[in-house]
Amino acid sequence: MRTAILITLLLAGGLAGRAAAAGDMHYLDLVNTAPSSLTAFAVAAAGSDDWRAVELGDAPLRGGGDSTTVAIRGDCVRDLRSTFRDGRVLIQRNFDVCRYRSYHTGQYLRRAPANARLGHD
Repeated sequence: MRTAILITLLLAGGLAGRAAAAGDMHYLDLVNTAPSSLTAFAVAAAGSDDWRAVELGDAPLRGGGDSTTVAIRGDCVRDLRSTFRDGRVLIQRNFDVCRYRSYHTGQYLRRAPANARLGHD
């Protein structure tokens, strides 16, 4: 009888663990340090281009430091797409939302790292 109860508890714990992992929620402080307003923000699983829009609130994030906190569900490593009022689009590949608590758009625009794409959509 004890064995049956132990197996049931282990199975229940394993299923709950998988459900929690599938629904992991991460919070990212999105800080628009770029000169132009951020009009749209989207997230995709790394390398997938399956973009999911993230709500920014009632108005765009003004350039120069406006910020908001966004909720991102899923794995830690994500691709981020920022769309600015001036038409520029910044795609940041393989951003680890578990390791980094904030994302500063202007920092990536200035550095233009190898894994980011700047352009117009």
